[in-house]
Amino acid sequence: MVLSKQATPALPRPSKHLAVLSLALMFLCGGVAGAVVMSYLVHPTLHRIAPGSAGMSMSIPEWKQQLDLSDEQIRQLTSILDDFSRYYDNLLADGNTRVLQILNPEQVRKYEEMIRKHKR
Repeated sequence: MVLSKQATPALPRPSKHLAVLSLALMFLCGGVAGAVVMSYLVHPTLHRIAPGSAGMSMSIPEWKQQLDLSDEQIRQLTSILDDFSRYYDNLLADGNTRVLQILNPEQVRKYEEMIRKHKR
């Protein structure tokens, strides 16, 4: 029995354009999948209202609509909220400074680490 050598037909090679298009399509699908996951699963948890702050979560347009505020009242409300924000920031900074003054260097290091962990 003689085995004949038969050439197997070669498969056509995909063009470079097809490979680039496939890679781009795969990248695009990954981006869309990531955006969908972020939109439905991660994003809502990032923007939850902090406990106890539900009353302060309204925006100025919501205040205007629900209370029927005039332009002058909106200007005054904005000023009040800005003043409160500056006061609160100053109060926190002052409290932090006073705490740091009573701690020894090792306690300062631990305190700063506690603050970093809490902010995360």
